[in-house]
Amino acid sequence: MSVNSIRHLLESAVETSAEKTALVFNSEKYSYKELLENVNKVAHYFTTLKLKKGSRIGIYSHKGSEQVIAILALLSSDYVFVPITRLLKPEQVQHIVDDCQIACMITDEYKIDALKALRFEGKVITYHPHERSDVSFDEMYKCYDANLTCKINGHDNAVITYSFGSSGNPKGIVITHRSLTDGARIVSNYIDIKESDVLSGLLSFNLDYGLNQIFTTLYAKATLAIHKFVLPSDFFSHLINDKITIIALMPIHITQMFDDDIHKIPHIEHLKNIRTITSSGGNITNLMIKNINTHFQGAEFYSMHGLSEAFRSAFLDPKQIHIRPNSIGKAIPDVELYIINEEGEACKPREIGELIHRGACIYKGYWNSPQETAMRFKSIQILDKVIDLEHGLTDEIVVASGDYVYKDEEDYLYFVSRKDDMIKTQGYRVSPVEIESVIYNNIPAISSCTIFSVENSEIEEEIVLVYNAEHELAKNEILFELKKHLPNYMLPAQIFYNREMPLKSLHDKEVNKESLKNEMIKNNLL
Repeated sequence: MSVNSIRHLLESAVETSAEKTALVFNSEKYSYKELLENVNKVAHYFTTLKLKKGSRIGIYSHKGSEQVIAILALLSSDYVFVPITRLLKPEQVQHIVDDCQIACMITDEYKIDALKALRFEGKVITYHPHERSDVSFDEMYKCYDANLTCKINGHDNAVITYSFGSSGNPKGIVITHRSLTDGARIVSNYIDIKESDVLSGLLSFNLDYGLNQIFTTLYAKATLAIHKFVLPSDFFSHLINDKITIIALMPIHITQMFDDDIHKIPHIEHLKNIRTITSSGGNITNLMIKNINTHFQGAEFYSMHGLSEAFRSAFLDPKQIHIRPNSIGKAIPDVELYIINEEGEACKPREIGELIHRGACIYKGYWNSPQETAMRFKSIQILDKVIDLEHGLTDEIVVASGDYVYKDEEDYLYFVSRKDDMIKTQGYRVSPVEIESVIYNNIPAISSCTIFSVENSEIEEEIVLVYNAEHELAKNEILFELKKHLPNYMLPAQIFYNREMPLKSLHDKEVNKESLKNEMIKNNLL
């Protein structure tokens, strides 16, 4: 078994810290020894499925200790796990199932009914016995033993995570075991996670940032305490009762955390255990920094920047957060970052160019999307005007991020915009094409439409819909229909009716959204 595998991290933790608490969720607690035993029994069952190596198995459930066990069991098998967020509508889940040909689905009592709406004919596994499932984890714990031998290579595919791309459909990014362990090692070291730390498992385990919370816990032999954010008061109780020392957040969580009455926020004395806070997935505002500093005095705050194609690219040293709060920092360890212009030359300070990521944490490519893969994953020759290619060696892959950035005179990086048309809202990447497709497919009264975003300090960007029709439609009617097909974070916050839509040219019907947006801003509509 490769040392570059999550399985190796789990076994190593058991060797030295078998009785230490690994996982906490409400009243449930698992030592590293107990966690491994349950993982092995589930993984042992997976061997009986006799599926081809690399077959995809989906996890479509709410967050909990069983979900973590399912993830680690799949990463101990020959299969690839596909996390599916519970917020997606059936048609979006169906696309993922079809796109990567999911052979088996792991779910819970809350999401199993949603599977009825899918054309899914594979095996259904639940955490607890259910009349619609083929088998449950509870039954596996009784019927399968914990002896398991794993043969995992670092270059083997481990995970396919899905996000929304410019094509309008969710696209899967393929992640190897090596990339997962690289991320765990690098983050654990630059954040300095210790064995005594208790990490907050607040983030969803459907994307790499949340998954990394599990893996850094294993690497450091620390403890992960799972929490589902519903109310700020519950979250603060989690921090206090679970004795959390490290919190990983998205900007939306920081906003939600301090949305409540300030008198309901615990006194700083009750939050003194928190020594490290990280944030990724969006821009940090001055208000967010102020609130963190006010209520988590003494905690180091790391602002970080990642890519869809590489787990993590940059982080800002906490000492710099007040000096240059808008910076995304510098490259993480084992990574080199370059900024190049359209001629492939290195950009000068303050000159805007595309961010190129070289080194660790690069993913394998987009599943079933050769064009998307070719667009982002490039030969190192793209840097031939910037670095010495060592006598013509060109077998290295780098990521052309599509992010436009610049650096200052001290080499700190600043994000400017994205090359594509993606929208970032509430920690999610949203494709305008995805929303537009749903509108055209389900609201025939709308003859043309466009989706773009405007800045919103609380959620980073809010979604704007502008449409054309024979007559203006009630906003509630539009939202009622969209709610059937899209998760809440993809719903437009503002909706406008336009009698005429500006087009990019007379030869096509593509709306010139830049012109439209500028005109609306000029008229104080946005």
